[in-house]
Amino acid sequence: LVEQGYPVLFTPTGALVQRLLAAKRDLRLPQELAKLDRFECLILDDIGYVQHNRDEMEVLFTLLAERYERKSIIITTNLVFSEWERIFKDPMTTLAAIDRVVHHSVILDLMSVESYRAKAAGAKPTASAPVAT
Repeated sequence: LVEQGYPVLFTPTGALVQRLLAAKRDLRLPQELAKLDRFECLILDDIGYVQHNRDEMEVLFTLLAERYERKSIIITTNLVFSEWERIFKDPMTTLAAIDRVVHHSVILDLMSVESYRAKAAGAKPTASAPVAT
């Protein structure tokens, strides 16, 4: 998308949720969501990394609902869908969020792919103990 000239935003999910939460407190959430509309695709990194409280969950769900069927979202997570209740806190909201995410989506399961970080760490020379002579 980027190479084709489309505007894309890559952001840690926690940072974006905090930005939206601040906008909600300041009664600017609709305006903040409108600013995000300039991006054809949002890439939300590590959606399950931060344990969201109810207010954070609500703004995250609002973002997903607002972009549903209008703009693209790419989500990275180590959580399977059955663990998403950790994010959205209740079964109904969790199901509604998953429903919006999976409709029209392509799901890539990369859990069996070796971590590039682990691979890079394995390729680095390790410091060995000094040898006494």
